[in-house]
Amino acid sequence: MRDGATSPAWLGSDLAASTDWIRPVSASAAAECEAALAHVRGRGLRWPDFGRDEFPLPTFSRELDGVLDELENGRGLVLLRGFPVDRWAAEDLRDIYWGLGSHLGHIRYQNARAELIGEVRDEIARYGEVREGPAVDAVLGRSSRSKARSSGPLRFHTDRCDVVSLLVVRTARAGGLSKVVSAVSVAETIRARRPDLHALLYQDYWRSRQGEEAGGERDTYALPIFAEHAGKFTTQYSRTFVEAAQKLAGVPKMSAAQDEALDLHAAVCEELAFTMPFQPGDLQLLNNHVVYHGRTAYEDTPGVDNDRLLLRLWLAPRNSRPLPPGFEVLWGTTAPGAPRGGIAQARA
Repeated sequence: MRDGATSPAWLGSDLAASTDWIRPVSASAAAECEAALAHVRGRGLRWPDFGRDEFPLPTFSRELDGVLDELENGRGLVLLRGFPVDRWAAEDLRDIYWGLGSHLGHIRYQNARAELIGEVRDEIARYGEVREGPAVDAVLGRSSRSKARSSGPLRFHTDRCDVVSLLVVRTARAGGLSKVVSAVSVAETIRARRPDLHALLYQDYWRSRQGEEAGGERDTYALPIFAEHAGKFTTQYSRTFVEAAQKLAGVPKMSAAQDEALDLHAAVCEELAFTMPFQPGDLQLLNNHVVYHGRTAYEDTPGVDNDRLLLRLWLAPRNSRPLPPGFEVLWGTTAPGAPRGGIAQARA
């Protein structure tokens, strides 16, 4: 980072040596979730037609406030472990997850088709195709979103939201490990080794909106990989979107040094990362401004509804950091605590 900005940095070895980032879900917290579900059902409500006021969590909500503080002011990573997903029917599980999300922030759209609760699973094996849009563009190549909806590995990246949450319903027979790394530590390591490349990562890289807004797949925008504002660090990174933009006419070509900086960035991410297996009932929450995530390839258990399944929410917490001027191009607004990020929906 640069002088004047502070954010906690950590290494993969730090997570391996401690468990304080894992917070067990108590039986009383699960009972509060079930009581809140009964409350919304008694009022004839289903997601997405209720918010935190209709989903009361009198005690657990205070724990969730602590989670939000850790996401914004601590490591930027929390794992809530032990939601009893095996005893909740699919429709109940989604209502409970929506209710939890409403306590954590504003829930944002994940694609141009107004998806609010995403399913992370191997759609190619399950349905024979990726169900959302073309998996491959003749110019841009395979979309980032289609990669996420397969069983293949995912490179380190951030999502287009302040916080991404993943609720684990089922795990894979083999693989599917979650990989996380502190973006702050990555930046500091690159600065120590190659200050020249570190400086380049604070300059603009062009990206394609591949797989995002409907009709705007080939629109482009420029943002740095690293940035700082009001004493806070932020990063926005997916190499797939940078590579796609380079295939489009009119986009400035990256220099050899810029490409080298991305190579070093990827290598340092792998070097400093922590890799963890998921358990059913895990809820992983990551602050995209300070944590990159990826995953290993996986192999599913054969049979209907035996596949690896994670439910995903994109969140804009009410305690989020201010963002630098110019970041409106991606976030909609740079104001702290605002409903921001996600995918803008087409107007009727």
